[in-house]
Amino acid sequence: MIIFPNAKVNLGLNIIKRRKDGFHEIETCFLPVPWREALEIVPAPPGKKTSLTITGLEVPGQEGQNLIMRAFKALHKDFQLPASQIYLHKALPMGAGLGGGSADAAFALSCLNELYDLYLSDDIIELYAQDLGSDCPFFLYNRPMMARGRGEVLSPIDLDLSSWYMVIVHPGIHIGTREAYSGVAPGEPEGDLEAMLQTPVASWKDKVVNQFETSVFPKYPEIEAIRDKMYEHGAVYSSMTGSGSAVYGLFSEQTDIRAQFSDSYTVWQGQL
Repeated sequence: MIIFPNAKVNLGLNIIKRRKDGFHEIETCFLPVPWREALEIVPAPPGKKTSLTITGLEVPGQEGQNLIMRAFKALHKDFQLPASQIYLHKALPMGAGLGGGSADAAFALSCLNELYDLYLSDDIIELYAQDLGSDCPFFLYNRPMMARGRGEVLSPIDLDLSSWYMVIVHPGIHIGTREAYSGVAPGEPEGDLEAMLQTPVASWKDKVVNQFETSVFPKYPEIEAIRDKMYEHGAVYSSMTGSGSAVYGLFSEQTDIRAQFSDSYTVWQGQL
């Protein structure tokens, strides 16, 4: 079975407080983006063990710590899954705020549920996803969602951006979550993010804010420069996604501004 995990971006991101469990209470809107990679899972031949083969972008770390393998092991512990061969073609940059690893894990859970006829409900699959990562559950629904708590408390939002064109630029900088949080002062947001997202996109600039920008931009001015360049070339709204370092711009019509960015940057563009 072949599936295609996709990226997400954050529309606004408020960091409200640090929780007793060590996580932060946040508020954001997750928006799915059709920038995809490929994931295939098939039963392994007799005598073969479960394995993960990765092509495309290099993925650091040991195989057993990969979120896809952790998803497999979580279901295998409860349902004794057959040995499987798993193939991932990695296309989404890591440490970019695009949720690629979480998407892989969530899609793997759904795929294994269908491939091996586990008949698990969405609610049960979501419990497994929550254990793998705060934004994993979002990718089970893959539609615009307000996210609260540590990112796992989801509620639908009526938001249609399908007529908009998006450009995403990743400068190749890896920003760890701990690093991004280190310079942020949590606090109650000044406005209602969900209500603001119901207003025209043209009104979002300087109002729909990713609070991580206050931590990341001073340390990495080239990331702020990407956002500024988006605006210079016609973006109606632009922001860093997640804790960075990718920056996206929303354009009212198709555009190609690849030439404005360094050849070392990764650029994706397409209709939402």
